[in-house]
Amino acid sequence: MEQKFLNLIKEALEVDSIEVKFEDLLADFDAWDSMARLSLIALLDEQFEVEVADAEFDKTETVKDLFNLVKSRVK
Repeated sequence: MEQKFLNLIKEALEVDSIEVKFEDLLADFDAWDSMARLSLIALLDEQFEVEVADAEFDKTETVKDLFNLVKSRVK
């Protein structure tokens, strides 16, 4: 699940050439914007069947924060 999640982050950010780590701050990615966020929300729903509300997303800072949120909801 961890690698699949990291790959989704890369897909949403449209970056194949960089390594995404759990310690990374989402806001530090150059491609992080509202479109990347929406793309990631859609991918999480599609791949993990997890819905993340905007208010919950706002509370996440790192890749790990978001991963933990998703992991807690995966059936």
